[in-house]
Amino acid sequence: MYTAAVLTISDSASQGKRQDVSGPTIVKELERAGFQVTATAIVADEQDQIQKELVSCCGKARLVVTVGGTGIAARDVTPEATMAVAERLVPGIPERIRGMASTPFAALSRGLSAVRGQSLIINLPGSPKAALESVQTVLALLPHALELLGGKTEHETSRP
Repeated sequence: MYTAAVLTISDSASQGKRQDVSGPTIVKELERAGFQVTATAIVADEQDQIQKELVSCCGKARLVVTVGGTGIAARDVTPEATMAVAERLVPGIPERIRGMASTPFAALSRGLSAVRGQSLIINLPGSPKAALESVQTVLALLPHALELLGGKTEHETSRP
């Protein structure tokens, strides 16, 4: 069983002006897929706060999923925060998410995926529907990605 952390990035949810629906939706989906969610948090759209939470969560979980703050509005700084703490980018994950999205607005998402230590960070869009569709698009890839990050790099060979 792999561990996961879910961070909701939202000014209004962090101020208690709006209930976070997206974060709990992702928690439920990850648990359904067999992940143990060890940490959740709601963070304002402030790059330094997001970076601090990302670093903290990478110390607690192998998969760190952010929800929100990936658009093109001035306050959407989740990708910048992710880039600041990343050791390496994993461009195929957000490419797959955007490519499989059911809405043309997915092209406006700037979400990233990155590695920090043995943790994989994935930025998801903020709407509950888009976040759920996005995580479902990559769920099957995650166990293998986390195995690779954990050092299991042997490949099975088939013999004729």
